[in-house]
Amino acid sequence: MLHEMSIGGMLFSPLLALAPVAFLLSAGTRLALHHLKLRRFIWKEAWFDVAMFVCYLAGIVYLLDN
Repeated sequence: MLHEMSIGGMLFSPLLALAPVAFLLSAGTRLALHHLKLRRFIWKEAWFDVAMFVCYLAGIVYLLDN
């Protein structure tokens, strides 16, 4: 199970460190889809980006959870 991180006596959620990783993965996927000219097949691009971020974040949490 993921536990809080203590920085300077304050407790932070582990999602604080995992969300930027998921954002970088989704941004990389977005750029790859743009360069491969596959973004035109996506109907609602904003919803696709949010869903991709959530899927990456869930996958990272699943992989790092013991």
